[in-house]
Amino acid sequence: MKILVTGSSGLIGSEAVRYFGKQGHEIIGVDNNLRKFFFGDNGDTSWNLNALKKLPINFSHFNTDIRDRAAVLELIKVQKPDAIIHCAAQPSHDLAAKIPFEDFDTNAGGTLNLLEATRQYCKESPFVFISTNKVYGDAPNEIELIETETRWDYKDKKYFNGIDENMRIDHTKHSLFGASKTAADVFTQEYGLYFNMPTVCFRGGCLTGPAHSSAELHGFLSYIIKCAVTGKPYTIFGYKGKQVRDQIHSHDVITAIERFIKSPKSGKVYNLGGGKQNSISVLECIQRLEKNYGHKLNYSVSPENRIGDHICYYSDLRKFKSDYPTWDLSYNLSKIFDEIVEAQLQLNT
Repeated sequence: MKILVTGSSGLIGSEAVRYFGKQGHEIIGVDNNLRKFFFGDNGDTSWNLNALKKLPINFSHFNTDIRDRAAVLELIKVQKPDAIIHCAAQPSHDLAAKIPFEDFDTNAGGTLNLLEATRQYCKESPFVFISTNKVYGDAPNEIELIETETRWDYKDKKYFNGIDENMRIDHTKHSLFGASKTAADVFTQEYGLYFNMPTVCFRGGCLTGPAHSSAELHGFLSYIIKCAVTGKPYTIFGYKGKQVRDQIHSHDVITAIERFIKSPKSGKVYNLGGGKQNSISVLECIQRLEKNYGHKLNYSVSPENRIGDHICYYSDLRKFKSDYPTWDLSYNLSKIFDEIVEAQLQLNT
């Protein structure tokens, strides 16, 4: 197959390049390192691109900006990929409020450019969109919670397995990032349902792994580990540090994508994260880093939470597992932590 990957130097994109490249597929990478513009040097992905270029795989890189409609149309017209994995995004809900035009043009406009180019030139090719749980806005915060010593959790047994795809996406505060990604999510669904194209939205929890170019405004687990390893101060924003996220390793995201590409459907939506089993709070991360790895985090707690931030969120994976029963998580929290800690030690020694 010829597989086109946007955001190919980022966390999920580079994992896709490595995974499918090793299988012998031809990989077309699209990434103009806009993440460095968003997050400065911490977000620079050039190190990852350089590593990808050294791999013994059939990999071509294009510096195309997905906001450039003409360039995207031409690229898809010439390449006619057999599958598109769209990972490129402006990923920070904090930053979006400062750069609303760049955020919308990247997330909503860039996705529409890719969808329409796919419809025109390779309509039968599966189109995978990496969406976000922020499409639900702060609606999950309306669920009654219980507070323990180290975390918040759902009190209602209805949410024992986490948030499913029936959570509403409107009448809720999203952040501008959440709104632009919701627009892209709905467009991806619509191209699938209206034009009968094989499209899917994976609404991600916390996607993580050692290839993350993390920064304070994006990449929670990787960034907190980076701070612990390097001694850099870390700020917890609100909720007493008991806010909970589910962690899914980039490898498990890619194997889910692989299942869809092999057996695609039209206009599908799936929540994809680490689920209840891989859920962890900020305080629990801090404790794990000190107890298991000897890295004591220098942190402070701000009483102000991020606008629209989730207090507790972990993904209900049952819908995807029902449609693709051969898929399951292969990385637990211990394995995820081990990899990221080791990667940060190598980068900072």
